[in-house]
Amino acid sequence: MGAMRPTVLLFDIDGTLLTSGGAGRRAMDRAFEQLHGRRDACDSFHMSGMTDRAIVRKALRIIGVEDTEAAIDAGIAAYLAHLADEVVKADAQRYRLYPGMREAVREARARPGFAVGLGTGNVREGARVKLERVNIYDQFDFGGFGCDHEDRVELIRHGARMGAASLGVPVADCRVVVIGDTPKDVDAALGIGAECIGVGTGTFTAEALLAAGAHAAFPDFTHHDALPVLFGER
Repeated sequence: MGAMRPTVLLFDIDGTLLTSGGAGRRAMDRAFEQLHGRRDACDSFHMSGMTDRAIVRKALRIIGVEDTEAAIDAGIAAYLAHLADEVVKADAQRYRLYPGMREAVREARARPGFAVGLGTGNVREGARVKLERVNIYDQFDFGGFGCDHEDRVELIRHGARMGAASLGVPVADCRVVVIGDTPKDVDAALGIGAECIGVGTGTFTAEALLAAGAHAAFPDFTHHDALPVLFGER
């Protein structure tokens, strides 16, 4: 077996690393109620896999408000203020890491040649708030975030470049792996020529993620093949 290529791992947050018990959705609803008097702005679409800025943009259009950058910035700021409150209030039984994820991140960090980061539609501050609640934010040294780009493919590309830089090699020399729970994660990975490992802990089953093009998918990361696939051993 040849030497392992430098590897960049990009973990999604919601539905992949953790469930927030709906804290993010409640925060977004409160933000639109505060700014526009409309708590129903996001009711007609699914947020899964969308970036925060794309969510705010779509909701503004739905309620007939011009989606200027200033309006989106105001929506994100209000959302973050409410998110901090919702995360603090969330029931510990409903706000938790998914099985196997803490162990996967810990083992990946212990391996030479691995860079462990985030690939998430959350803006950076939202990611921090969500992950600090479960004491794992400090395990990620870099990332591609929803504030880096509104398009998921481009934020994943940014995260891959950041990970490669942390390893001191060109991204073209790296194995890049996106770990996510939606077809949008799969599409973003494929969009930059990366691998995708799906987890059926969110809205979509492992089978649905495989059908969407994931290279591998598991019900959760306690599956006996999950870590060997993550580490390129299978």
